[in-house]
Amino acid sequence: MKNDAIPHQCRPGWLDSLDGRYSIAREMRERFAEVCADLGGADRLSYAQRSLVERALWLEYWLSMQEQALAKGTDFDVSRWIQAANSLQGIYTRLGLERRAREAPNLSDYLRQREAQA
Repeated sequence: MKNDAIPHQCRPGWLDSLDGRYSIAREMRERFAEVCADLGGADRLSYAQRSLVERALWLEYWLSMQEQALAKGTDFDVSRWIQAANSLQGIYTRLGLERRAREAPNLSDYLRQREAQA
């Protein structure tokens, strides 16, 4: 019987399941947090937006690997690089290129909330 289940590594938030001992895992998590912060915080993003952020980060990583290959004089396919760069631009355009401020409670609400927690 064929297994049609989505593999664990392709599930939403799979960046969290990467082994943190590897630098790529740490780097991707840091970049994910940074992009989400620019968009107002991960908690404010929809599933689709978080999914686009993950894909943008992997495209960005792939592009940098291709650029390193070019710098070393190894195989470099400029048409694939251009296609990926255009795709990355499209994703970032869709997400928005401007930083968004995170909503903050007014001071009196914040102080009431802190007092209630204490």
